[in-house]
Amino acid sequence: MNEALAPFQRLEHQRVLFPDGLALDCGAVVAPLAVAYRAYGTLNAAKSNAVLICHALTGDQYVAEPHPLTGKPGWWDTVVGPGRPIDTDRYFVICANVLGGCMGSSGPAEPKPDGSGLWGTDFPSVTIRDMVRAQKRLVEHLGIDRLMAVVGGSMGGMQVLEWAATYPEMVVAAAPIATATYHSAQNIAFHEVGRAAIHGDPDWMGGRYWQDGRIPAKGLSVARMVAHITYLSEAALGRKFGRRLRGASALTFLEDVFEVESYLRYQGSTFVRRFDANSYLTITRAMDFFDLAAEHGGDVAAAFRGAKTRFLVASFNSDWLFPTQESRALVRALNAAAANVSFVEIATDKGHDAFLLDEPVFHRALGGFLRGAAQKVGV
Repeated sequence: MNEALAPFQRLEHQRVLFPDGLALDCGAVVAPLAVAYRAYGTLNAAKSNAVLICHALTGDQYVAEPHPLTGKPGWWDTVVGPGRPIDTDRYFVICANVLGGCMGSSGPAEPKPDGSGLWGTDFPSVTIRDMVRAQKRLVEHLGIDRLMAVVGGSMGGMQVLEWAATYPEMVVAAAPIATATYHSAQNIAFHEVGRAAIHGDPDWMGGRYWQDGRIPAKGLSVARMVAHITYLSEAALGRKFGRRLRGASALTFLEDVFEVESYLRYQGSTFVRRFDANSYLTITRAMDFFDLAAEHGGDVAAAFRGAKTRFLVASFNSDWLFPTQESRALVRALNAAAANVSFVEIATDKGHDAFLLDEPVFHRALGGFLRGAAQKVGV
């Protein structure tokens, strides 16, 4: 194994290779196609208890087990596991690293098929729909014709919506959480600040940093810091950090920093060891391009008209990245399409990240929704 590679590139992942590849919305073909994934629980004889979890921007397939690089618990282990809302004693749970990711699926950090090095910036542009197409290949490979449920938050929620719109016959129940049918101008603007930080890093090297074993660490760290601010709320930042200084009683303008500054620096520094800058650029662009209405003639309702899928739409009242008003707009579109939809807004001060944290009301709503879907398919 090449020791010049970043730590995440030296990991071995469970994955499936599809030699015929995948045709993308941009017209390019990625061949072979690699889809890295993890699965939990047991697929029943009828293959009717499968739940697909779609991860968010900086997530990966390690949803309910210690991460192989960081050792931290799975990113959704509060929700996925025995007896939890996504109950692995009852359901067969799948989570795949998205197309364009850097944890084993085809993406910029993977080698080119011709052996000339990594894809890097030569990796083609991908869309949320491309990510879903890759997941569909995996699901079919596992012998599953219909998913009991597709669940995800943030960018994962975008994938849930794309699944329900593009393959409605395969989705019994869909839970798009803390998400929207398009990426707002404000969210695109925050992403562009992060991308500019990466492009401005001297180690960016036009996107070919990997050739010299470099990482544009400063730029990628700033990108993570900016994004992380959007995941929190003002109330949560105030409660956790306030204006407290770290290790000092007064600000000297030298080494003393506010606790919130130290926290963001830590988030940035740890991120660069587990994520690829080119993947970050690829995936943020996919989020920015997402617009379900544009895919359906400007009418979101048209995306779901006639679908039999049941929906649970969940939002959090302190989430300003994907505010509740966007979830309500989705619910109105689903109602206009005569879809079976439930909606819940969770009161919390934790911001966008609330869907990842301990929120008992949300967990009860999600667990009840999935039990209803399980009853429908006889699980």
